[in-house]
Amino acid sequence: MQQFSVLMSVYSKECADFLRVALDSVFNQTVVPTEVVLVEDGPLTTELDSVIDEYSKHYAQLKVIKLPVNGGLGRALRVGLRHCSYDLVARMDTDDICRSNRFERQLRVFEQQPELSVCGGWISEFSNDPEKPHSYRKLPELSTAISAFGQKRNPVNHMTVMFKKADVEACGGYQDYPLFEDYYLWVRMLVSGCKFYTIQDVLVNVRADLGMIARRGGLRYARTEIRLQFLFYGLRYIGFVTMLQNIAIRFTTRIMPRGVRSWLYKKKLRNNEAK
Repeated sequence: MQQFSVLMSVYSKECADFLRVALDSVFNQTVVPTEVVLVEDGPLTTELDSVIDEYSKHYAQLKVIKLPVNGGLGRALRVGLRHCSYDLVARMDTDDICRSNRFERQLRVFEQQPELSVCGGWISEFSNDPEKPHSYRKLPELSTAISAFGQKRNPVNHMTVMFKKADVEACGGYQDYPLFEDYYLWVRMLVSGCKFYTIQDVLVNVRADLGMIARRGGLRYARTEIRLQFLFYGLRYIGFVTMLQNIAIRFTTRIMPRGVRSWLYKKKLRNNEAK
């Protein structure tokens, strides 16, 4: 099958044990990555350094890129992507868990649909035990439906994607847009005519504690999302009425009490049926 890179980024506040599990899930695949590019976004803890040193000794595919200061996910991924040697690049977060055949399934999709730019999948979300998820994020399958979904919400599960490096770079790559680096990228790609596909199955088990989700509120989130909606309108991805509707919904969601936001997330924004 085609050679490919995996792109990951880690920073000091992450958990060494979670990184170990994530790396195990990347290397213990039915199709093993040709290379894994791990960006250290600023100085790390002793525990994280120890895990990275251990895996560097065991896996020649692991390429570590050290950044002197923490610059945020967008910058780290932009730098890391430049160091990816292959045209196909899979994203992976350093606290999640890949299903064992994730990469094999995505490579087969690219073989069958060579016109694609991005192939993602569904996620299961768990708090403690990946075998006991509390919710799922399921997304549309085909590019037209993905684009329509994206006018309201992020249409791609970032930690599941495999994409063509050349197509991402042609659309400006990862930009420094905190909290929404990926959403902004997908919209620019969709506007440019890139084709997307979502495998209708779970590819990655994602750590998503409901308490953490409930904390994703406040004026910072609200202001960032409002600016993003204006960007989407400027790209002619959404119309004026849709922009106003999105702003009203997002602002209300971000400033509501945590408990209400947690309930809304679990009951209205996620699917609780297993796949």
